[in-house]
Amino acid sequence: MKFGAMLGDMLRSLFKQPITEMYPFKKQAAPQRLRGELRYNPEKCTGCQLCVKDCPSNAIELVTIDRANKRFVMRYHLDRCTYCAQCVQNCRFNCLGMSNEQWELAALNKDAFTVVYGREEDIQKLLEKATAAPGKPVAAPGQVA
Repeated sequence: MKFGAMLGDMLRSLFKQPITEMYPFKKQAAPQRLRGELRYNPEKCTGCQLCVKDCPSNAIELVTIDRANKRFVMRYHLDRCTYCAQCVQNCRFNCLGMSNEQWELAALNKDAFTVVYGREEDIQKLLEKATAAPGKPVAAPGQVA
């Protein structure tokens, strides 16, 4: 690039306003169709596990508490999820959805990325099993593991 052309660009840039956004001090609304954190409704779930089979990154685990009474707990790994929404599209009973409000998902600890969804009493049963047999940590709904 020639010096004259570069000097012209520099002079034009001196009198323009900066175009950077002041994030996180000025937040803009997220787009309506943004694919953020996965949402799960245990009342509609039948335990077909189609979401688990279709997830390309193995981010979903469906734990069966009582199949006859349709009681399931979903363990969702945010750190593995690619936010492709393939599980949402293939869910026959509309118990999965992607939140467009929860998209700022940074954390300092990897344990914050394991979320457990389900009925409160089912989650307590799962937590009791996990404490009886030490292994993977299990988190309460919306909490860290």
